[in-house]
Amino acid sequence: MVTLHVYYGLKSKPEKRIPELEKLAKWLAGWAKTLKRYGKAGHGHNLLALGDFNIDRVGDDLYDAFTSTGLSTPSELDDVPRTIFYDPEDSRKDMHYDQIAWFEGSRGIPRLTLEYKSGGFVNFTDSVMRDLTNTSLSWRMSDHFPLWVEFKV
Repeated sequence: MVTLHVYYGLKSKPEKRIPELEKLAKWLAGWAKTLKRYGKAGHGHNLLALGDFNIDRVGDDLYDAFTSTGLSTPSELDDVPRTIFYDPEDSRKDMHYDQIAWFEGSRGIPRLTLEYKSGGFVNFTDSVMRDLTNTSLSWRMSDHFPLWVEFKV
């Protein structure tokens, strides 16, 4: 499992994050290709990448850079909110910063041997520090909803 946080300080020019996302995708692909030395072929190829990739939305240039080497994200996570500031009426706040991804077996990279079952997010705003505004909660807890995935074992 690899957790990452892509640089965010380029808000006015998010395309400047593309080189970092491309380099991460290439590094993950290269590393995943070497996993065969850690066990029999088809076993132990369970490399997961997760974290805050600061991707604006599925299908934009940032997402394409992230998935350029074959990383795949579960479609169930495409429509879940990522931030406590999510507003279904304002698509500008519907960012896909956080991701969970793995390789599906293309470009010479072994397929994840775990079988994906489901995924979602945890809305903690109704359960944690309920007396705080979202802004205050973002500083004390997080401004991101945790994502989760479940695999069959």
